[in-house]
Amino acid sequence: MKEYDVNKIKNIALAGHNGSGKTSLAEAILYKAGASDRLGKTADGTTVCDYDPEEIKRKISIGTSLASFEYNDLKVNLLDTPGLFDFAAEMIEGIRAADTVLITVSAKSGVKVGARKAYEEAVKQGKSKMFVVTKIDDKDANFFNVLTELKTVFGPTVCPVVVPVISHGSIVEYVNLIEMKAYKYDDKGNAIETEMPTAEISEKFEYRIEGLVAAVSEAVAETSDDLMEKFFEGEPFTQKELIDGIHDGMNRGIITPVVCTSAAELAGIDMLLKEFELLLPNPAEVYSAEAYNTAKEVVEVKCDAAEPLSAYVFKTIADPFVGKMSMIRVMSGTLKANSDVINSTTGGNDKIGKLFTLCGKKQTDVSSASAGDIVVASKISANTGDTLTDSSRLVSFAPMDFPRPCYSMAVKAKAQGDEAKISSSMQRLVEEDPTLTYAQDENTKEQILSGLGEQHIEVAASKLKTKFGVDVALTVPKIAYKETIRKKVKVEGKHKKQSGGHGQYGHVWIEFEPCVSDTLVFEEKVFGGAVPKNYFPAVQKGLEESVKKGVLAGCPVVGLKAILVDGSYHPVDSSEMAFKTAASIAYKEGLRQADPVMLEPIGELKVTAPDDNTGDIMGELNKRRGRVLGMEPVSHGVTMIQAEVPMREMHDFAMYLRQTTRGLGSFTFDFVRYEQLPANLLAEVISAVGTEE
Repeated sequence: MKEYDVNKIKNIALAGHNGSGKTSLAEAILYKAGASDRLGKTADGTTVCDYDPEEIKRKISIGTSLASFEYNDLKVNLLDTPGLFDFAAEMIEGIRAADTVLITVSAKSGVKVGARKAYEEAVKQGKSKMFVVTKIDDKDANFFNVLTELKTVFGPTVCPVVVPVISHGSIVEYVNLIEMKAYKYDDKGNAIETEMPTAEISEKFEYRIEGLVAAVSEAVAETSDDLMEKFFEGEPFTQKELIDGIHDGMNRGIITPVVCTSAAELAGIDMLLKEFELLLPNPAEVYSAEAYNTAKEVVEVKCDAAEPLSAYVFKTIADPFVGKMSMIRVMSGTLKANSDVINSTTGGNDKIGKLFTLCGKKQTDVSSASAGDIVVASKISANTGDTLTDSSRLVSFAPMDFPRPCYSMAVKAKAQGDEAKISSSMQRLVEEDPTLTYAQDENTKEQILSGLGEQHIEVAASKLKTKFGVDVALTVPKIAYKETIRKKVKVEGKHKKQSGGHGQYGHVWIEFEPCVSDTLVFEEKVFGGAVPKNYFPAVQKGLEESVKKGVLAGCPVVGLKAILVDGSYHPVDSSEMAFKTAASIAYKEGLRQADPVMLEPIGELKVTAPDDNTGDIMGELNKRRGRVLGMEPVSHGVTMIQAEVPMREMHDFAMYLRQTTRGLGSFTFDFVRYEQLPANLLAEVISAVGTEE
């Protein structure tokens, strides 16, 4: 594949709700452009973009895949992103690398949450947008209802460009409102120009077409004063004015064109490819990217091959055979194979070996990639979010903003001796997916895998098995309960044993009282040498070992102060071990008498959700023993609820919130403190902890 000038590159991310037809659309585009020799199907696992074994097995997209192809002297980098919310990081990465986001909306089911999220992310990252109404051939499809819904949800920037002509419930032709031409499609998806529709073909279309043309003209008029003046004078725009106006409006974010396609019948795909060429901005036309120099000042990086090299690693793929593959968007200059670069994020050097482009899993070697292009490098040390630069200009681009993991499971190897393999394999997966974390819980000593949802964790576990040969079991993580006391007591601990030769003798009186401390507080107030000083450390050590297990459920004990006040010793039989044992005897007796209680961890919860769902969420938090502390509006129609909730009640909250808000809600949950467990739950918790042991 040859090196392309920045003006001849189009970087496009496909995003939208799960099941809205992104991968099928990508397949149709690749087939129509000649980049693929057959039209694969998601259901059969034969598509170019869903090539991972997990994707084929589950019949969904799990990772962002790159499909680069040449069309009409253009280089198109198509990034097919998943629609499932569990894989939100993939969509964020794909949109970061693109200049335009193609948002798919099913003509059958209309605007879903995934389309809203894709639109919001595109706006947040300052990308141009286009809606593609898919599955237009479905018997339940209703394009004009979807168009109305798009305008209602996303506002007046929505502008129809390609629309269907419907007669007696079926599509008879497609009208391109820029060209003002109509097309029919044969069974191979080839376009045949036909007569513009008349009232006889579609009763309502005569009215609709005038309104649609007016909508396009009005949107184009908004892009410049000259065009606005021409619009008010009632003059029709030329085809060039319409194309330039929409192109400019897309780049400025004030026009979002709408086209319609049928991936199954290949209808409208040729027009979509034409829109890629005419309407979508190239990397040189979009706003210059902002980066930080070594003094942490914001600088603009122009997308120009003549500038010094700067490139952004937007995605990492962990491949057990090829090794680590890094997808890179070249922001300026030229990235060359077998060259040395500086990783300005870490400050280290990196050696670029082989460079290649991808079309699904098919690799094509390239010698270099210039500004605006997307390329893949293998076995480099850089991670997702790192910036690679030339030594002549050190800049670093801002990292991507990923959602925090909110669903956790404990991971355990099914086969003995696989623990080390889990750790190294999991490290590869965490490099690949920034929304996965893997760490040991300090309190329970369990290995915890956290992600964005149940399916996210299941896929990670499945990848461990298929990619790295490690089989793991997933279980609900243990809750790190603790124990403490509520009253002051004074107890005796005596250890006396005679067994031929030297005996064992240790005798202590210890006061136990509550205090504020996560570790044991030990003091001694012994008078008159009742216990020699050289045995104090043994008493302390005996107590420190004892507090690891409480008397209720064997949980660690906190908030305990122990004061050694008296005791006695034997000049021959006393030893450090004897006093250590005496201290543990006093500990067990003292805690039983000191009104022991269980403590449970409490976390601070911040839930962001639509106003319509706040009542349900607060009701749910009450059921989960939560205390709502306050509410505050975040944006129009969205509120943040702040509450404190026991961690015991939060394991499946991510699922509840997703179902209740249809994916629009999000939350963060952080540990704040321990509180006494209610008495009615004590027996249940003691039983559960005992079972875990």
